[in-house]
Amino acid sequence: MTGKISALDLGQGELSEATKTYFAKCEEKLGLVPNVLRAYAFDDKKLRAFTDMYNDLMLGESGLSKLEREMIAVAVSSINHCYYCLTAHGAAVRQLSGDPPLGEMMVMNFRAADLSPRQTAMLEFAVKLTQEPAKIAEADRAALRQAGFTDRDIWDIASTAAFFNMSNRVAAAIDMRPNDEYHAMAR
Repeated sequence: MTGKISALDLGQGELSEATKTYFAKCEEKLGLVPNVLRAYAFDDKKLRAFTDMYNDLMLGESGLSKLEREMIAVAVSSINHCYYCLTAHGAAVRQLSGDPPLGEMMVMNFRAADLSPRQTAMLEFAVKLTQEPAKIAEADRAALRQAGFTDRDIWDIASTAAFFNMSNRVAAAIDMRPNDEYHAMAR
């Protein structure tokens, strides 16, 4: 990793043994510690809260596939122009789908991609929740149910979209930079 992680100089707090183990697992599985984790490392409690929520939403049990959750992350981040998340989660879409052009289309405009009606409905909902949250109505939830989503799935779509809206805003506020390695992944 080269350069600064963000525009803020918060240093790094004393990492707990659990965090050191988590970072080692990241190195082992990903070949890197994502800069978002390093950015939160100034406060172990904030880092744990972030990683607990992220891991639950993105890796936990859900009616949404891991790829679908990454697609939500990218669609939301595309609307918000979040450089960090588009780079990191665009790489995840490329990797999980085995389709590099899909990852690129998702970053630029998911509507250009050849998606299933289910995926399109999911992403349209996530985008509306991002752009016009006060305009979400029962018809939006009904469209998701019609596309085959359960009420629990709708919760997961909304929670994932909301998490990435928050993450995008923090990343923008501190000018968080993605790890250089993400640019070459799954191409």
